[in-house]
Amino acid sequence: MMYNLFFLTALSCDSLKRKDNFETSISFFLFFFLIIIILQSNIKNKSMPFSLEKVIRPNILALTPYRCARDDYDAGILLDANENAYGPSLANNVEGDLNRYPDPYHVRVKEQIVKLRQLQSVQQLFLGVGSDEVIDLLIRICCVPGKDKILITPPTYGMYSVCAQINDVEVVKSNLNVENGAFQLRTDDIAACVKANPEIKLIFLCSPGNPTGSCLTHDSILQVLESDYEGVVVVDEAYVDFVVGDNGSVANWVDKYPNLVVMQTLSKSFGLAGIRLGIAIANPDLIQILNNTKAPYNIGTPSAQIAYDALSAEGLAKMEEYKTRLLGQRDVLLKTLENFPVPGVGKVIGTNDANFLMVQIVNDQGEPCNVRADKVYKLLAETRDVVVRFRGKEYGCTGCLRITVGTEQENQTLINKLQEVLEETA
Repeated sequence: MMYNLFFLTALSCDSLKRKDNFETSISFFLFFFLIIIILQSNIKNKSMPFSLEKVIRPNILALTPYRCARDDYDAGILLDANENAYGPSLANNVEGDLNRYPDPYHVRVKEQIVKLRQLQSVQQLFLGVGSDEVIDLLIRICCVPGKDKILITPPTYGMYSVCAQINDVEVVKSNLNVENGAFQLRTDDIAACVKANPEIKLIFLCSPGNPTGSCLTHDSILQVLESDYEGVVVVDEAYVDFVVGDNGSVANWVDKYPNLVVMQTLSKSFGLAGIRLGIAIANPDLIQILNNTKAPYNIGTPSAQIAYDALSAEGLAKMEEYKTRLLGQRDVLLKTLENFPVPGVGKVIGTNDANFLMVQIVNDQGEPCNVRADKVYKLLAETRDVVVRFRGKEYGCTGCLRITVGTEQENQTLINKLQEVLEETA
């Protein structure tokens, strides 16, 4: 850029010597016009301040990863990994070579995810034991215990703080704007927190949020990514498949922003919470570091096979069918709660972009009430066999119950039992 400015300055000065006033004016006009274009281009296409060497712990960068047997050879007579050649000790045959260690990277599964999420390559993907392993690994590779910090935006998913505490990493909080159930980033406050705490290596953003059920606006996420922050920005998209309309997935943004990590999971829309398979999408260099640091065989063969089947054309069709039914039931449940037949139900807050709703339980004065909400929660579970989640102690969630959208029958039972309990606690 500086070379271009010197060139244009010299050009303009030369025109002063050789041309009349009219031509000189034109030269100056062109000179400043070109400067503006160059500056705008530089800002628009500015190189990110992100550098792996600044963010990743030095000992992790220097790590020589464990090289497992399947890294070398995976076919032939395999006598290299001390496996049981006679097979698994099971009464019934199970699909897959369970006596063999699994593929360390499960490329077949990743290829399916690449197609689904329209990514560039499998090198942008990491598979973990649920998103929780991804969270823990990111903190371990980036944060020096007792020194570095992470930033979270309450109310948010609790495992960010739990993993940080386990790794002796301080948590900085920038509360969401919760006025009228907005649940949106306060980007100015995030910037202030980062400035006051240069040790922040990771910013965790949850969209749609848990427990808020609300998507963060893409504009607000962009403000964080395009700031001068030099750490990693993690966008947790566990519930993204339930989003209708704008502000859905930002997974494709990893091509442009090398400091962005997008987390997804098969636990929610795919209904596979039992196999514990989480996904990280990021630039290949960061993915390689995650692969270097993970346990050699973190995803077992049964989980990988089920994931592969779920990501097939038939599996995706089933997922879409169930999702459509779930979204329909979300609308029914929302309308019922907004027009509940007995007093005690307040507002359904947030933008309802997930597979659950956040509803206020109110007292006789119509105010959100933690005491009554907690009592309703316990009575539903202990006397009516209906289990929801009390979230009243979360920031901006006073008096709130988080209710997962169930089947048609489950939702109707919930409504009936909630009415009984509200009448009992009136």
